[in-house]
Amino acid sequence: MISVTARMKFKPEDRREIQDALRALTAASRLEPGCATFIPHTLEDDPDTVLMYEQYRDQAARDAHAATEHFQKYVVACLYQRMLERQSENLNALA
Repeated sequence: MISVTARMKFKPEDRREIQDALRALTAASRLEPGCATFIPHTLEDDPDTVLMYEQYRDQAARDAHAATEHFQKYVVACLYQRMLERQSENLNALA
């Protein structure tokens, strides 16, 4: 299992567009056969910071996710274009 977190910061004026893109991205990503978990969050005290938690069956499934049309449309063409900062971490499960 491959687990990933990504924290992204956006401008307040982009909030609606970002949330709409995340909802569409989530719906499409959860249909991927190799996607186990895909959950976008906003921080309770900062609605313009998004924390993503994703799990994939294996590296091939993660790579397939990045190659999808919805990833290109919502991540590359929207989120990446509007984010002010980004931090990503690959996780190793202990149990």
